[in-house]
Amino acid sequence: MPGPVQSIERAAAILRLLAQGSGRLGLSEIANSLGLARGTAHGILRTLQMVGFVEQDEATGKYQLGAALLHLGTSYLDVNELRSRAINWADALASRSGEAVRIGTCLQGKVLVVHHVFRPDDSLQTLDVGVLLPMHATALGKVLLAYDANAAAAKQNGELEQFSRRTIHTPKELTRALAGVREVGWAAEIEEITIGEASVAAPIRGYGGLVVGAIGISGAVERICDAQGRPRPDFVTYVRDAARAVSRDLGASRW
Repeated sequence: MPGPVQSIERAAAILRLLAQGSGRLGLSEIANSLGLARGTAHGILRTLQMVGFVEQDEATGKYQLGAALLHLGTSYLDVNELRSRAINWADALASRSGEAVRIGTCLQGKVLVVHHVFRPDDSLQTLDVGVLLPMHATALGKVLLAYDANAAAAKQNGELEQFSRRTIHTPKELTRALAGVREVGWAAEIEEITIGEASVAAPIRGYGGLVVGAIGISGAVERICDAQGRPRPDFVTYVRDAARAVSRDLGASRW
């Protein structure tokens, strides 16, 4: 097994050092604190500065954590807050609907599943936490695309992979579908990614009404849909109620 990379260990130590105390340290202070040669410390700091993880004050020459690193930390906290706030409501939704529940957020043009509650029965199931799902072919993804103009625009310029004959695979179809999601406030997919399965999802909002994720149920078509092949109204209500509850916990007063 390969050993640790020394330069990365040293960079991590510098970042931890800057995160302590005042957060503003000079080159000599950093080098002395970590037992590094000034040249070594300076090289690492310059690299961290280039990628935005460290910033240098022009007046004092001292270093502090950079905006890019703070953004990464905020993203981590956002995802974990979303998950922690939604856990109880996700469990309740699974119990109420009898179906599996997933919570997702955007990550590099995909849906990242950050929480998954198994269907409350004895069937064999696979944990989906950490799985990346296609946005255009899932109810969670359609919700996220409907309320994220940048993500939706990116999908208009790329190819939409077709998983079944029912998968949305043209920009025009996608635009129409997303408009429908915004109109009714929820999304569905029926056999668009997996034959025999369907899902329903609704947006989770944070402060100011910003959509920060989506929550939904998934299962067999014959359970999720009614005799006309449409999502069961009671399931839509369950999902939307859960989404509103999580949104309220995240500070979205309107939902």
